[in-house]
Amino acid sequence: MSETNPAWPAADARTVAWVLWKTARPPQVLLIGLVYAMGASLAFAETGRLPVGAHAAGLAAMALVAASVHYANEYADAETDRLTERTPFSGGSGALVQTGVSRQVVLAAGVVALAGAVGVVTATAGVALPWLSVWLLAAVAVLGWQYSVGPLAFAWRGLGELVNALLGGLLLPLYAVSVATGRVTLAAVAACLPFAVVVFLNLLDTTWPDRRADAAVGKRTLATRWSTGRLRGTYWSGVVAFAATTVALADALPSAVWVATAAVLPALAFAGGRYTTDRSPAPTVVAMVALAVAQTAAWLAVAT
Repeated sequence: MSETNPAWPAADARTVAWVLWKTARPPQVLLIGLVYAMGASLAFAETGRLPVGAHAAGLAAMALVAASVHYANEYADAETDRLTERTPFSGGSGALVQTGVSRQVVLAAGVVALAGAVGVVTATAGVALPWLSVWLLAAVAVLGWQYSVGPLAFAWRGLGELVNALLGGLLLPLYAVSVATGRVTLAAVAACLPFAVVVFLNLLDTTWPDRRADAAVGKRTLATRWSTGRLRGTYWSGVVAFAATTVALADALPSAVWVATAAVLPALAFAGGRYTTDRSPAPTVVAMVALAVAQTAAWLAVAT
């Protein structure tokens, strides 16, 4: 991947600040905060405790890690983002393409943000943050960076969708659970499985609009590797897996949480009917956000 934006030395400070804000992807950081809240509310329902100080430290460290991962992603995807036609949910932030600022700037910002997360963890590990949370956050940071950059570069090898589902669908909410409780139970893992499936479907949908640009630069997502029929079959298999997992959890989840989860199934079915026929991944994104909101509200209702 060659340097595509050599104009950094001439960029003014205001432009660079705007680029750093956009490439941190604030809407996605807010979504990560929502998923963290989903895990925190699950822990609240399990224990009846809401350790505010621990959650403040845990969320601050996670936000910095998330920003660093987004910067790494913008760095790695500079070429494909230049070639693709963006949607509100795909194609990167567009800030590097729009301004000509060097992608090395966002790589440096990623290192700084990651160092900030290390600082927060160093100051709170074993005190506000349980050690299990530290190890889970470290796994998120390593896998998040390796999603985009080498040596593993999962997104370039057809593994990005699965890795992202593991990160955003399981590790992130379980990290929030561990911050509150110092442990992760099998019941908590099971409760997060439907959301992990939807995160996988979201990655299938958000990589679809970028498939031609990704193929042009050698980024081998599933959307570039597989036929349209196979992709659609995989999406519908995911919808079936979501339904089967939800049914299997009927006796394990509180009724309010189970209803909140099952209620998203029609939205996923609608999204499946549009997948590969519509460039916009909005239906799947909306279903994923709706599930996070619904589960968070349901867990809080159970807790109170």
